[in-house]
Amino acid sequence: MTEKPTLALVAHDAKKDIMVEFAKSHESKLKGFKLYATGTTGARVLDRCPDLNITRLKSGPLGGDQQIGAMIAENRLDCLIFFADPLSPMPHDVDVKALMRLAIVYDMPMALNLSTADILLQATTLIGLEALTSK
Repeated sequence: MTEKPTLALVAHDAKKDIMVEFAKSHESKLKGFKLYATGTTGARVLDRCPDLNITRLKSGPLGGDQQIGAMIAENRLDCLIFFADPLSPMPHDVDVKALMRLAIVYDMPMALNLSTADILLQATTLIGLEALTSK
């Protein structure tokens, strides 16, 4: 039996409702992943999708973004869905940029908006995550 692929869910405050609706509409597909999420995002998704098994990390500004970044650097994460809000100032903007930079450096599939997240999940279902990554 192969291990489930890992997926992290992150959403800025203004994008949390979109993440919750995304998770609800893709709940059956998300059950095929080992899920991680930053604190508040994970709590909000679990409220709406209690059957998902999500490991909640710290809130983004309190280190959750860095925890996910470490998972990327240690090759413990297969893909990232990060609904970023480019129009709101973030006190932890440096952490956010570092997280995105790591995903790019390690050539990890990353979706930054709803359209790309939909495509990422469709691709993993149709062709498998292995075809999307060099892992």
